[in-house]
Amino acid sequence: MEYPLFSVIIPTYARPQKLSECLSALSEMDYPNFEVVIVDDGSPMSLDEIIIIWQKKLTINLVKQENRGPSTARNSGVNYAKGKFLAFTDDDCIPTKDWLNQFAQQLDKTPDALVGGCTINGLDHNIYASTSQMLVDYLYDYYNKGDNKNRQTSFFTSNNFAVSKEIFMQIGGFSQLLTTAEDRELCDRALTLGYEMIYLPSAVVYHYHDLTLIQFWRQHFNYGRGAIHFNLVRAERNVGKIKAEGSFFYLNLFLYPFKQGYYFRCIIISGLLVLTQIAHTVGCFQERRRINKSLSIKLDL
Repeated sequence: MEYPLFSVIIPTYARPQKLSECLSALSEMDYPNFEVVIVDDGSPMSLDEIIIIWQKKLTINLVKQENRGPSTARNSGVNYAKGKFLAFTDDDCIPTKDWLNQFAQQLDKTPDALVGGCTINGLDHNIYASTSQMLVDYLYDYYNKGDNKNRQTSFFTSNNFAVSKEIFMQIGGFSQLLTTAEDRELCDRALTLGYEMIYLPSAVVYHYHDLTLIQFWRQHFNYGRGAIHFNLVRAERNVGKIKAEGSFFYLNLFLYPFKQGYYFRCIIISGLLVLTQIAHTVGCFQERRRINKSLSIKLDL
């Protein structure tokens, strides 16, 4: 197999230690031909010292911009990328040693597809991080696997997926109108344009996102706010409304921790999963009300 150049795109903001740990993992990659494009999204501290350390082992391009959010940061990184293929992850993620090899083998067979990997919570002791990851796991099971083997994969998170640079540019990159739900919108747009999406569970990254209860609430509250903007962007593309999931979806979400064998933590995680949906709903409601008030219109979303 040939080893085409991969560009690993990492947006970062004010997490130099996390970024260093991510770069440490990348320095152990068994893929022989890749560069790292780091986009500093307006961090208050300099990242130059960290970059100098890891430039001894990695080909790194550091791009600096004012704080404009992860969507803009990823798009900026792609503009500087030299690789035929792009692999996206975040500064609080640790890819496994064969991560790029797994993507390369799949993209060698399906070069026009978007390929999403498996993300695993690296902070199992943190109940909030565990719950947030379990929600993602449930969505992956629901949208990417499920009982129907013919179901089209339809959702990847932005911290673990790969695509050719050519296809990414054809799709139009991440919507810079969104600071959350940008991965959901990108996937939706790719499917609308007819691109294939493939779930590749062997491409693994570990996610180390430490959360308190307040941060956990704010995270899912912001997802709710992002959902409103996702629907606005979708409306601009003249695509119909996202169909609301039925009660079966939410019942299975509540039962999901029990099916995964989380034992005594099942009740706590199930309760926190309910809290994610409450926070999401409150975020949707408040953002819709804010937009209605600022525009003096009533959104039909």
